[in-house]
Amino acid sequence: MKNLLKVCGLAAAVVSLSACATITRGSSQKFAIVTTPTAANVKLSTGQTCVSPCDLKLKRKKGFVVTANKSGYNEASAVVDSRIRGGGIAGGVGNIVSGGLIGIAVDASSGAMNDLTPNPLVLTLQPVAVSAVDSAPAASTDLAAVPAAVVPLANETPVAAPAPGGE
Repeated sequence: MKNLLKVCGLAAAVVSLSACATITRGSSQKFAIVTTPTAANVKLSTGQTCVSPCDLKLKRKKGFVVTANKSGYNEASAVVDSRIRGGGIAGGVGNIVSGGLIGIAVDASSGAMNDLTPNPLVLTLQPVAVSAVDSAPAASTDLAAVPAAVVPLANETPVAAPAPGGE
């Protein structure tokens, strides 16, 4: 009788876990990041980094912010949300049908019922605008390039500067 109870308990556990989203979907998912232009440096608020385009395996539980940088382009960023979606709802319903209140608690705490959205994340970086001030040639600050004016002191007679090319 004791062995029969163990087998029935094990069978009940297997049936209830078979519908569990943590088992069927997992608490992580593949997440793709694409930028235009490519080869941008991407950083997530969770600490991960990559160079676009890239695929990461990320936890489903919490959302995060993605920031992309590339020389000559303005920074672009986006918020990625963690939301309950179709596959997670099916896993949750499976828990209810199987009587798995523990499974529902596990799915909710692990984030297995959630999906990261949008996925794939597409970011477009805009070229840095060149203003008229930025494109004008820089003014020279080299004083040696500026011809000196001959200015007499108050009690001196002006002296003419020598003519170019001669004495």
